[in-house]
Parts: sequence; structure tokens; C-alpha cells
Amino acid sequence: MKKINSFFYKIIFFIFLTFAVNAENKILEIGNSSAEITVKVFSSLTCPHCADFHKNIFESLKKEYIDKDLVRFEHHSFPLDLAALNAEIIIRCIADVNKKFQLLGEIYKKQNQWAVGSDINLINESIKKIGLNFGLSNIKMDNCLKNESVQDQILNERIEAQKKYKIQSTPTIYINEKKYKGEHKYKTFKKTIEKLL
Repeated sequence: MKKINSFFYKIIFFIFLTFAVNAENKILEIGNSSAEITVKVFSSLTCPHCADFHKNIFESLKKEYIDKDLVRFEHHSFPLDLAALNAEIIIRCIADVNKKFQLLGEIYKKQNQWAVGSDINLINESIKKIGLNFGLSNIKMDNCLKNESVQDQILNERIEAQKKYKIQSTPTIYINEKKYKGEHKYKTFKKTIEKLL
């Protein structure tokens, strides 16, 4: 699992103190709000293990449980770097929840194409190329990336998650507020879900 960059955390904490953000919580969620089971995943879009979780567990979980109203799924943004933060901002450019999750999946799928190098401008352009396939224009994405309130909101969510859940690595998974410590394989994950149904 990818360890948290302490320097990045300090920067976020400084921003949080500076702006004293009280942004509305806009966690990306899908599934029945009355479902007996809620799965929370705290992840960074540049984290390879997070991408693996999304590909190997989320997709199957969606077909078998989320789409059948048995599980509610929450993607909690926990960016470990500026590239992950900006990718998260692009996802929030989209209004439709299903499209957001589709874009999230595509960003994870193409992670090794855009989350490379140290030039944030090149990284942003790579993220935007993915966004173009989801009905977003370059102008809209540029405006989203310049929106400081959205940036602050995501960083605020990260800080609140750190305080409440003591995140030490990504992805960190909670099922009904209990930390999941099993293997990141669907068969193992499914057994945990089945026990709660």
C-alpha cells in the first residue's frame, strides 16, 4: 500500500488552517442509501493499489451488490499528491453520479499513462484528455482546476478523514465503520460482505 507523504500532509494542514474551510461534504457515493452495508474506501488516484482495488473488487462489487441495492459504496478522496488532487477535481466537474464513477474507473485504468513525471501541467493535460471522453470541455476542466473552493473542499475531506479514521496508507477500507483487514481479492472481500447480509 502507498504510504502517506508527510510533507504533502503538512501542506494540506497549513492550507486548512489558512482558509478555515467549512465546505459542504460531497463524498462520491453510489448505491442504495438505505442499504444494510456501507463500504468506504479512502484512496488516492495516483496510488497503484487503489487502482487495483477499483479494478479487482469495485467492479464486481457493483454488479453483485451495489446495483442490487444491497451495498452502498463511498469513494473518499485522500490525495497523496497534487496530481491525485487535480484528477479528483476533474471527476467533480461532472454532475451525474454514474458518469463520475465511470470517469473514476477510467482514471484508475489509465493511471500509468497520466500519473507520471513531475510536470503538473503535463499531468493536467493527460487527465483532461480522459475527461474529454466524458463530455467535459477543456474550458470547463480548466475552470474546475482553478476553483479554489473545490480544492479546499477535497483537502478538508482528507484532513477530516485523517482525524476520524487515522489513515496510514491507501487504500484504507471500512465496511460498516469497521476497518477491513482482509486480502484485496474479490473472493475474500465478498465473504466479508456475505457475512453481513
